[in-house]
Amino acid sequence: MHQTPMGPTGPAFTLSITPQKFSPGQIVSTPAALEAMEAAGCLPIRFLARHLSGDWGSVCPEDAALNDAALLAGDRLLSVYEIAPEVRIWIVTEADRSVTTLLLPEEY
Repeated sequence: MHQTPMGPTGPAFTLSITPQKFSPGQIVSTPAALEAMEAAGCLPIRFLARHLSGDWGSVCPEDAALNDAALLAGDRLLSVYEIAPEVRIWIVTEADRSVTTLLLPEEY
């Protein structure tokens, strides 16, 4: 039987984060993106960890290659994650790495 350890406010969880490939700067989210993730039962940190480790989600291969090049060139980074059927969030890190934003595609 598997037991979930309890933290001070309920079940505790662990999140394994692979080494991050860049600094996110200030991390912000739009209210609509937070509401969509909550409705889908998703934690924002799950997607942020993937973004920071260079897992760009469901971007096309060309955009993934652009992101890989942007890591070296210091350009903007974009990840796309499906949080529910037909619902995606975008994570955008600015070229100067000052801000990373979680948002819905229609908010861009």
